[in-house]
Amino acid sequence: MTAPAAGGMRPTFALALAIGACGGAVFAYTGMPLPWMLGAMTATGLASILRLPVKGEPLARPPMSAVLGAMLGSQFGPHTLESAVQWWPALIALAFYLLISAVLCNLYLRRLMHLDRATAYFSAMPGGLVDMVLLGSERGGDERTIALMHASRIFLVVLCLPALMTLLTGTDTGGLGAKWRPFADMALIDVGYFLGAIVAGAVIGRLIRLPAPYLIGPMLVSSALHWSGTSGFVVPSAIIAAAQVVLGTTVGCRFAGTQPRRILQILMTSAGSTLILLGVALVFAVPLQFIIDVPIEGILLAFAPGGLAEMSLVALALNVEVSFVVVSHISRIGMVVLGAGLMYRGGRQ
Repeated sequence: MTAPAAGGMRPTFALALAIGACGGAVFAYTGMPLPWMLGAMTATGLASILRLPVKGEPLARPPMSAVLGAMLGSQFGPHTLESAVQWWPALIALAFYLLISAVLCNLYLRRLMHLDRATAYFSAMPGGLVDMVLLGSERGGDERTIALMHASRIFLVVLCLPALMTLLTGTDTGGLGAKWRPFADMALIDVGYFLGAIVAGAVIGRLIRLPAPYLIGPMLVSSALHWSGTSGFVVPSAIIAAAQVVLGTTVGCRFAGTQPRRILQILMTSAGSTLILLGVALVFAVPLQFIIDVPIEGILLAFAPGGLAEMSLVALALNVEVSFVVVSHISRIGMVVLGAGLMYRGGRQ
């Protein structure tokens, strides 16, 4: 077992970050969409399959989530409230999407993949990785399989979504990114506000027990700063790229310590449920683009269950309807976590 480096990160995670950064650099050089996240995710996923000594670091995600929350909050302002009143049809449609896709994925995993009832049910839920693992294990499911199925869902959705967006709209997602912002664009006082939003938001999020406290807390504080006009800080692009590398690395490392054959088996099984999830999302996205003032790319990002942090960062990196995507994914997680346990208890009676 690898011991933590003295006063620093584990060597296994340091190696994973180095591999992830190299993967991101290769993807960026070749002009791939979302290069730093997809490159890091793909490189560390392959490293896990090849059984290289890489491992995720649980302590890396909270601070990175806080940084991401402060970045996302900078996208909110008075215009968000004006737009939000038009989003209610999408949020109602989101509830129906979650119900339909969960039922179809459950049938697929039970009837075709022959998973047991609890494992199939909690693996089929389109969101809430940690919550679904806990709920599933309490009800007799295989928690390792549930965890791997959800990790595979996030991996495959993030990997496939840019290509799907390009296929549907003909838009080059590699060229959708926001304008490059150097560190010089961030004044010293804005650095203080940015760091203050991270620290204050994380503390507030924990104190009032927000869901995803390290992300939502800083996002709310950052939103308040921008909404009130106290600060208009814009996060440099290099920080967004670094966040992509860390999150991509943590997703890829979720397969570490698992037999390669098992990883490939889970990926193949999850590919079917991912196809169902994205297919149903597309069915909802096509008519919704004519009902609400959001392009189909934004609706797909909002509905695709690729993880709250991951999909929010994709929206931020591609500069696609960030506030709508964030609100939709927070709603998705809430609906899944609240509904999954209640519906399963009902099914057992």
